[in-house]
Amino acid sequence: MDFSYTDVQQMLQDSVQKFVQKSYDFDTRNTILNSEKGYSAENWQLFADLGWLAVPFSEEDGGLGGSAVDLMVIMEEFGKANLIEPYTAGAVLSGSLVAELATGDIKTMLVEGIIGGELLLASAFAEPGSRFNPGSVATSAAVDGDDVILNGIKVAVENGPNANKLLVSARESGDVRDPLGISVFVVDASTPGISMRSYQTVDGKMASEVTLADVKVPASNRLGEAGAALPAIEVATNRAIVAVSAEAVGALEVLLQKTVEYSKTRKQFGTPIGTFQALQHRMADMFIQCQLARSIVIMAAMTLDGDDSAEEKAKAVAAAKSRIGKAIKDVGQEAIQIHGGIAMTEELDVGHLFKRVTALDLAFGDGDYHTQRFAQL
Repeated sequence: MDFSYTDVQQMLQDSVQKFVQKSYDFDTRNTILNSEKGYSAENWQLFADLGWLAVPFSEEDGGLGGSAVDLMVIMEEFGKANLIEPYTAGAVLSGSLVAELATGDIKTMLVEGIIGGELLLASAFAEPGSRFNPGSVATSAAVDGDDVILNGIKVAVENGPNANKLLVSARESGDVRDPLGISVFVVDASTPGISMRSYQTVDGKMASEVTLADVKVPASNRLGEAGAALPAIEVATNRAIVAVSAEAVGALEVLLQKTVEYSKTRKQFGTPIGTFQALQHRMADMFIQCQLARSIVIMAAMTLDGDDSAEEKAKAVAAAKSRIGKAIKDVGQEAIQIHGGIAMTEELDVGHLFKRVTALDLAFGDGDYHTQRFAQL
């Protein structure tokens, strides 16, 4: 089987690498991280100009192809740079959901806005007690003539503070965990009745807890058929899981590289610690974990792009996220241990990378959750 990149994928990889080398060093990232918005609007527009925001969309929707392998290529490079911009939340998860559900003029408007960089979206799925299950929805959607009234609480809404619009999952019928009855609505972030408690996550990303109190939106803002949104949510979530897994692979490779480099310069008893056989064995194990993680993410991406059933695609994604969770713990913790106390300082990028991969482990379900999910599929 040929795992080499196509010309287009190689161009994508090269363009991200050039951007990082020229404009995204560690100090620049920290400046962006500590800014009011927590991301660079200038960089986001540059992403649009370079075509990166079009990567998650098919050519029929005006994108660059929309394959999961293409997405994996770009996300791996983002992981190496520890990119702070909300690419997964704004383009991958939200964009995939729009592509799966929306039709007609509203789809055109949303897709063009995302690809052009003018529209920042945030997907509000998670709720208190839902524990990574997108089908556990207590937020209600009551039809009132030509409008729909939304009531509920959404948590851990990544990019919520900066989003122009929210994609809100809400239940029109059934019990909290019924697979039927869930719809997705496009809600302007400034709509009366919406309140946000915004905060910075452990890795520096911006997120919100969103409360919807009698929020009125036109029924035409419903994406797709009433009560039939869960399969599309699962498809979009699976693509986002592959994206964050590929990002983790990139970050883990940098953690390994920096750990090996540090072991060659840090001396103990007058000798570089990299000459100690015990540490060599540990770094060899880190390398193996990185290779296993990358291989299974490639497998998951290729499965999503193939003709397998929805169940097989879900199993491949769950297996990848489970394996990534183990690699994050093994590689990340070893990197911190071998670096010692300096790794936990703000001045060293290793600590920032460790925080990011820790957050990626929890994104859309940790390794334990997806191990159980795989066993149930």
